[in-house]
Amino acid sequence: MASATKTRIGWLDLPPHVRAAVEEILGDRVVEAVSQSGGYSPGTADRVRTAAGRRAFVKAVSPAQNDRSPGMHRAEARIAAALPPYAPAPRLLGSHDDGDWVALVFTDVEGRHPATPWVAGELDAVLTALATMATALTPTPITAVPTAAEQLAYDFAGWRRIAEDRPADLDPWARAHLSELVAAAEWGVAALAGNTLCHLDVRADNLLIGPDRAVTVVDWPWACRGPAWLDTVLLLVNVRLHGGHDTEALLHRLPVTADVDPAAVTGVLAGLAGFFLDGARQPPPVGIPTVRAFQRAQGDAVLPWVARRLG
Repeated sequence: MASATKTRIGWLDLPPHVRAAVEEILGDRVVEAVSQSGGYSPGTADRVRTAAGRRAFVKAVSPAQNDRSPGMHRAEARIAAALPPYAPAPRLLGSHDDGDWVALVFTDVEGRHPATPWVAGELDAVLTALATMATALTPTPITAVPTAAEQLAYDFAGWRRIAEDRPADLDPWARAHLSELVAAAEWGVAALAGNTLCHLDVRADNLLIGPDRAVTVVDWPWACRGPAWLDTVLLLVNVRLHGGHDTEALLHRLPVTADVDPAAVTGVLAGLAGFFLDGARQPPPVGIPTVRAFQRAQGDAVLPWVARRLG
């Protein structure tokens, strides 16, 4: 996948004291760092190798790149440290936080992002892995995380904000059905109850497929307590964005989603569409110039699906 951000810094851009802190965690000097593409953080994302051959993955950021990113790294550090060993996630080796720079050091996972548009075999492997993950993480092994409703309540109010300030390029169907979209998204928030630890940001660039086809889920700052089917629905949004698969048919085929109240799924999809389309019209965050176009593409992909489900 092409890099989603054009402003990402690299290992050598880190202050010497941050690199030294990472090397202390690793117990050795870093002699090679390869920046990784994908994702939207403007901070580092490097696979590193030490003089003795040890490999790790390092991500680091400061407010100079984006004022919200250090907080996300701190949240991820707390969550990653608490994830049980059976979670399909990289292990946190250590972290550095000097109040400005936040650096996280993980085990390096051999693998690559799934191909997009999604390939059937890789999609099946990821869907199976998400179902297994949901079972393993129910009940949630980490209780000190927000609920999915708390995480998404503001986002899912996107249609209400659009209704109050309608953009000139608003889709005609959405313009004619704003009250239904607002109501559906509100129901979507109410439907987010559950006691599964959810990743909440499942998409191709947050997944790695190993040589043995094992699936690893990376980047956990948004983890929350929610329904067991939520991460699967989020993955299907990414599948729909890239095309090539009948996401409605997948919903009905997959055991984790087949018996879920259709109104709950429709509500979550409506909430996501409103969040994407409302976010897309905002100024881009500092250091992340491409995220608004990505949100618009997601909103444009999900809205017809919502329209079909609402009839």
